[in-house]
Amino acid sequence: MKTAIFEEAGKMEVYDVEKPRLQAEDDVIIKVVRACVCGSDLWSYAHGDNKEAHSENSGHEALGIVEEIGSAITTVKPGDFVIVPFTHGCGECAACRAGFDGTCDRHQGASNWSHGFQSEYIRFHYANWALIKIPGQPADYTEGMIKSLLTLADVMPTGYHAARCAEVKPGDKVVVIGDGAVGQCAVIAAKMRGASQIVLMSRHEDRQQLAQEFGATAIVAQRGEEGIQKVRELLGGGADAALECVGTQAAIDQAIGVLHNGGRIGYVGVPHYDNRPIGSTFAQNIAIAGGSASVTTYDKQFLLKAVLDGDINPGKVFTQTYALSDINQAYLDMQERKTIKSMLVVAE
Repeated sequence: MKTAIFEEAGKMEVYDVEKPRLQAEDDVIIKVVRACVCGSDLWSYAHGDNKEAHSENSGHEALGIVEEIGSAITTVKPGDFVIVPFTHGCGECAACRAGFDGTCDRHQGASNWSHGFQSEYIRFHYANWALIKIPGQPADYTEGMIKSLLTLADVMPTGYHAARCAEVKPGDKVVVIGDGAVGQCAVIAAKMRGASQIVLMSRHEDRQQLAQEFGATAIVAQRGEEGIQKVRELLGGGADAALECVGTQAAIDQAIGVLHNGGRIGYVGVPHYDNRPIGSTFAQNIAIAGGSASVTTYDKQFLLKAVLDGDINPGKVFTQTYALSDINQAYLDMQERKTIKSMLVVAE
């Protein structure tokens, strides 16, 4: 089978490798139909990010068809069309029951996160609960609907997780920091939860326009103290909630800055900083929560239905489509902001 390989920073290539096989009783082999590139994949692509040369791709979002199942699998069968999430929650531990399957107690750390999905076939481990069945088959859906279904493997649940962790409620004034696919989905999520005002911090016109289509009520292009003051002017004071969807020190500082005292942060950008002490927010009574998204919980409870019913259309974040053989271009165009999110057509 063909799979993408990370050669070095700035270079992805496609190789022929052995097709994966069942290795455990709760494994599932999946034929990938669609995959994509995530903003988090760009950390290693752009800078190396301590990723080993000539190593497995970091792709972790897919739609596919179940091909083989392990002996312990009772929830899916060969031929099922499924959302393949980036998480592997068990559905039974205390964390999963509380709706935090993104950080399952039984599958901690890296064992709960996917990789290698930019491939023709994947082995999905701990599969009995985490996979989400989609009615019918890929041919039953328009390409636009396929795109929205693909967002349910990561970016739409992740954007929603930011809003949930920040406890966005009806009437809230919300600021979204990050105009990539996750930030765009956070705008959708804030609107779903009833926010009265949603400010997106963005410097890119195409992303500003999409966010306004999704429900953003204002755009702020400035950064730093200038951006903070602009937000406060727009909202008549600080925000109730800030959704941090980037993962940098500057983004978390911006999130803290736009809040009124007693405000709430939901952060889902993979952190690339470690020098922000929690004690620094003590005088502001700020609540901070976030982490890996509860993909399976949100999809099964309401996000899949919202997509199928046409209530939300997050698939618009996919602004360019590529073949697997064009994987390097898919990464490069995202890095250079020529596309918001790159979709890979792996099979029909």
